[in-house]
Amino acid sequence: MSFVTDEIRRTSELLQAMLTEAELIGQIDQVAELCVTAIRTGHKVMFAGNGGSAADAQHLAAELVGKLSWDRPGLPAMSLTTDTSILTAVGNDYGYDEVFRRQIQTLGARGDVFIAISTSGKSKNLLKALIAARDKGIVPVGMTGQGGGDMHALCDICMRIPSIDTQKIQEAQIVLGHIVCGLIERAIFPRKD
Repeated sequence: MSFVTDEIRRTSELLQAMLTEAELIGQIDQVAELCVTAIRTGHKVMFAGNGGSAADAQHLAAELVGKLSWDRPGLPAMSLTTDTSILTAVGNDYGYDEVFRRQIQTLGARGDVFIAISTSGKSKNLLKALIAARDKGIVPVGMTGQGGGDMHALCDICMRIPSIDTQKIQEAQIVLGHIVCGLIERAIFPRKD
């Protein structure tokens, strides 16, 4: 089997495995409901991650602020991975472990939702941000790989992809993120046609 078809098959098998994870399916709905409640009460959804997960954080924030499936007003969301001046200033002055915590403390508000994205669930900067979120009354949510790492215990809900393969976890996380964004969009701006 060629590399191309093998990779597609492996991704398909992971997505099929996710269909059998009743807890994960329920968590997706719960996270979307938390986000809908936050938005309806004047709050926002914040995302963060490192590396590929940073790109996913930006991607998912863009789906809410812009649009996912149809034209509608923007929804309040932001990625904590995009402001290089903040990231480098905080990283330089306080250390890289503080780059998300500092933003949560400064930009977050009680009633917001914070979604931390990590394949391992062990990123120190995300762990510190989740603790800061809880301390501030922000709902802490995680998207991780199979074990959940240390994030699992720090999240109200930790959506765990049933895999230990970083690449496949990331592929599945963007599917999961799109579903969450789709549920939010449909709840707040039901399609008329």
